[in-house]
Amino acid sequence: MGAVPDPERAADVAEAMRTLAREHFLPEEQRHRAGEDHPLPLWHGQTSSQPSTVAAMLRLLQVPVGARVLDVGSGSGWTTALLGRLVGPGGAVLGLELDPQLADWGRGNVVACGMPWVAVERADPHVLGRPVDGGWDRVLVSAAPRALPQALVDQVAEGGRMVIPVRSTMHLVRRVDGRVLVTTHGSYTFVPLR
Repeated sequence: MGAVPDPERAADVAEAMRTLAREHFLPEEQRHRAGEDHPLPLWHGQTSSQPSTVAAMLRLLQVPVGARVLDVGSGSGWTTALLGRLVGPGGAVLGLELDPQLADWGRGNVVACGMPWVAVERADPHVLGRPVDGGWDRVLVSAAPRALPQALVDQVAEGGRMVIPVRSTMHLVRRVDGRVLVTTHGSYTFVPLR
């Protein structure tokens, strides 16, 4: 599989974003701005990413039905819920958020979506990601490290993909036949990965 987004999966991304409206994952005082295509503040310096950026990342990730997905920096739970919609009940999504208040709020937002195959947990401040046997089919990272973190690359399964902004450049990491292939896909602005 190349880096060109699959049109069928792109349609699935658009449908997921229509079904799981951003406004339900924003603080009440920000909900009237949900349709604006730029980041919106949550708290503690965290933001809800702009919809066009989320859509671009999800299209690049090419999430298949039934996949096992890790969402690093799940924030309000919006991307975690969107990933849950894409994988369906046969898949599993784990959202990780370092900020305890945001993690608890994001978990509540995801629970309200009624997808028991999706979970949000507090990230371990001493571990980047969540290593699992066999790796993750897909990894989405919504915060920008200064360099591509090997700890996360190592968590991508054979045949898997990770989409991650490094500094201000979107990276697609693929593991193919035991090799790691990295391509870049435009410039974006994200909060730093802590």
